[in-house]
Amino acid sequence: MRTSRSRTRRRVTALTLLLTAALAASALPAAGAAPAPVRSAPGPGTDHATDDPFTADRTSWFRQDRFGMFIHFGAYSNLEGEYTRPDGTVCRNAEWIQRECGIPKDAYEKQAATFDPADFDAKAVVAAAKSAGMKYIVITAKHHDGYAMWPTRVNSWNLRDHSAFDQRRDILAELKEAADDAGIKLGFYYSIWDWHDPDFPDPATFPKYEKRMYAQLKELVDAYDPALLWFDGEWDTDRPHNPWTAKDGERLESYLRGLDPELVINNRVGKRRVVDGDYGTPEQEIPDGPVDGQLWESCMTLNDHWGFARYDENWKSSTTLVRNLLATTSRSGNYLLNVGPDARGRIPEPSLNRLAEMGSWLRADGQGEAVYGARYAGLVEEPAWGAVSRKGDKLYAAVTEWPEPGGALHLTARTAFEVKSARVLGSDQKVAVEKTADGYALTPSGEATNPTATVVELAVDPGPTAPEGRGKGLRQEIFDNPELTGKPKVTRTDSDVNHAWKYTGSPHPAIPSDGFGIRWTGALEPRRTETYTLTTVSDDRARVWIDGELVIDAWDPHGPRVDKAQVALKAGTRHSVRIDYAEQSGEAHMKLLWSSPGQEQQVVPQAQLYAK
Repeated sequence: MRTSRSRTRRRVTALTLLLTAALAASALPAAGAAPAPVRSAPGPGTDHATDDPFTADRTSWFRQDRFGMFIHFGAYSNLEGEYTRPDGTVCRNAEWIQRECGIPKDAYEKQAATFDPADFDAKAVVAAAKSAGMKYIVITAKHHDGYAMWPTRVNSWNLRDHSAFDQRRDILAELKEAADDAGIKLGFYYSIWDWHDPDFPDPATFPKYEKRMYAQLKELVDAYDPALLWFDGEWDTDRPHNPWTAKDGERLESYLRGLDPELVINNRVGKRRVVDGDYGTPEQEIPDGPVDGQLWESCMTLNDHWGFARYDENWKSSTTLVRNLLATTSRSGNYLLNVGPDARGRIPEPSLNRLAEMGSWLRADGQGEAVYGARYAGLVEEPAWGAVSRKGDKLYAAVTEWPEPGGALHLTARTAFEVKSARVLGSDQKVAVEKTADGYALTPSGEATNPTATVVELAVDPGPTAPEGRGKGLRQEIFDNPELTGKPKVTRTDSDVNHAWKYTGSPHPAIPSDGFGIRWTGALEPRRTETYTLTTVSDDRARVWIDGELVIDAWDPHGPRVDKAQVALKAGTRHSVRIDYAEQSGEAHMKLLWSSPGQEQQVVPQAQLYAK
């Protein structure tokens, strides 16, 4: 495993972007061929696990920022949600309008030629995001229709070469410059599924498309230095057939990390699994708790469509949107909220109004402390009256159902901790704190300060935490068979159990990518005395023993999956651990994570692991 190194992100200057656009306008490359990946070809001995996304510097901004703007904008925006068929009937859709309304390819191309988002104002878009309290932006560089929103050199199906838009402009460059000036990170959505490229649906010709896809992604990384790549269109489907496989995702993710090791990449680069990319992507829903084994971000619309639809007036209220944001944060997730500019490139006024109202709530009385840098509370159960997040030794209870005068807000404790003080943000009222049999009762003396959510800040003592350990990792024995028999071929100390050998890699150059086994032995030492959740992410067999007891038995052959066990551990005590892992064929993944009421989910760190 390699620890992510920090680096200063390149600032893309206006001159660089102008030169890039000039080059883009000059000529296409010979066959649109993708350049060779920077890193060497993977094979035996390759480990694709770059770091632990839960703790890595590379993903720190993503875990801290919590709130981002999604922008769905493309050739489909030109239709503004409606297509009139030759027979006069009207079909309604937005970003899927070409497919769902059966628009012939030539007709779709003809309408795209009139697309002129001349009113797109990058500074105004970024200002709207900043006003809303959003910390990053993800815009659709290419959606399923294959239309590129930058001056790509790979084909002419793009905003510069196939539109009525000013050919001298590059909206991604403009957005990058505005975002950099505002201190907001920029990411790009890119659809793997492509309805326009004739080589995409046929497995025999798909490699030609794949080369062009690699070339386009290299353009995006080199020209605009994105902080994040947000993939989509990875699923099995038809109209057109989608040949994308998990192996294709492995190659692409490896290639991108060679281009820029600091990129944050979502799980749709593969097949939307726990082992793909850096984070999961629930869509139009909020999980009911932290997601096992991975970071996560929920993407949602402001109304019922991602792209602009002139008839869609079913707007969510700012109250609902703020409460969604609080719910995601309190479960250690991010909230990516979508806007869909119209044919001229303008964000609809109802969207702007709601974003501004969200920003007003976040800025008022320091209530943003409940969101930025905050996470799953852990110490308490989620209450019915609101959401609770944690930042260091502070809990932030966002109350959406304020008690009647004299009434109390009850918090059920998941572990022993002390509430030292409580205050209502934006109010001088007192809050009485009473310890109960199963937690705490908080009784405010006054009214709610905000109808959307009133935040009660609690200063807490989470209880004793032992100093960080001095471990160096576990003893690792590698066998050249999945039965773990015979003498191990390699014996060494492994810093932690966090590996993604995938299809092509293995734990050692002398071990083939299929048919191997690994045993880790030693001890783990928790820093808190609590009931821990041990979590394995494995493919294809795994077992875990703690103090001689088998606690996770996932020895049945399986694809990538999560298994869990509840284990009582004592701070400062070295609990013996043994982990057996077997890889027969296909993919190979193995991670060991832990979490507890007082310990955020993470790969069990090296400092707490001891080889015997």
